Amino acid sequence: MPEANAPSQAVESVVARSPEEATVALTRQLIELRSVTPHDGGCQALIAARLAAIGFRCETVAAGGVTNLWARRGTARPLFVFAGHTDVVPTGPVDRWQSDPFVPTERDGWLYGRGAADMKTSIAAFVVAIEEFVVAHADHHGSIALLITSDEEGPAIEGTVRVCELLQSRGEALDYCVVGEPSSSNVLGDTIKNGRRGTLSGRLVVEGIQGHIAYPHLARNPIHQMTDALAALTTIEWDRGNRFFPPTSFQVSNVHSGTGATNVIPGEAIVDFNFRFSTESSVESLKERVHAVLDQRGLQYQLAWTLGGRPFLTPEGSLSAALTAAIRAVTGVETELSTTGGTSDGRFISAICPQTIEFGPINASIHKIDERVRIADIEPLKNVYRQTLATLLA
Repeated sequence: MPEANAPSQAVESVVARSPEEATVALTRQLIELRSVTPHDGGCQALIAARLAAIGFRCETVAAGGVTNLWARRGTARPLFVFAGHTDVVPTGPVDRWQSDPFVPTERDGWLYGRGAADMKTSIAAFVVAIEEFVVAHADHHGSIALLITSDEEGPAIEGTVRVCELLQSRGEALDYCVVGEPSSSNVLGDTIKNGRRGTLSGRLVVEGIQGHIAYPHLARNPIHQMTDALAALTTIEWDRGNRFFPPTSFQVSNVHSGTGATNVIPGEAIVDFNFRFSTESSVESLKERVHAVLDQRGLQYQLAWTLGGRPFLTPEGSLSAALTAAIRAVTGVETELSTTGGTSDGRFISAICPQTIEFGPINASIHKIDERVRIADIEPLKNVYRQTLATLLA
């Protein structure tokens, strides 16, 4: 393996020959690899080969059919980590795409393909930014690492969380982490995520007594009992949020009941619901308040809880300052800190990294038919990553 301070001549020549094309070319290569979750499709091997050429020690962490990559250059602190995922969501009906979702296609200034925005462009930008930075700063301070998984779009059980557990067990401390999730809203760099809301789901089964609809006194209708409780739950102010988080939201996603017959009072009613919650509420307080509503109404019920992730927040600090300055210098855009959107692997990384921030391309097309990224944004994205590295490690 090459010494950590001696980038290969091959990488030097690639970077010197075509810096404007390198990130687009790697993005195209990654899109071509069919990595529908939880499969990596060979993406991480491609990444590892390039990183090994500039002194990274690359380690595959496989678990439960999931492929994870931990690649690190150097042993000193601070440790700067780029994190992301190579898995993509299924394409949906291929015949509704204007072009094959795994054949990267350029049209009208956009690059189309599954994973173009979420998040193969970010991964390509990570790699090329690191290559260019190492060529320019072979003796940089601290260490650089990549944490890449193929289990972000799936259950997220055997992916980033497993690598974080491994790093903790080995005492590898992370100082900065940029997660390449597509954070931008309208133009590249207008939004970075310095936190995410927590997600807590519940499945409520209200137990009744099945009977003939003409003899309601001989039955107990769980739908009628459930209705009052749901009305109360949907009107509660759970919290008011804070500077970074909107108020906690309670939403019902599914209601199931009945036998299919119109003359039968059902024996049970099932409700699926979810909290997206801020740091102003805790898992315990949300559970207690829901149970109180149900108990006050005398319901006979079962309630199973699933915690998808606790909220996390990175206060403004050296990483957000470096990233904000880099965005301004490269794009001229004044960025905004935000905690909106769904969950990400940042919830696992933030538990072992005090400064975790998400920044990536425009997110308007993610998970959609004809997913795309603006070609003119690819090089600036890479440049923002490289300049952030330079600010913190050069």
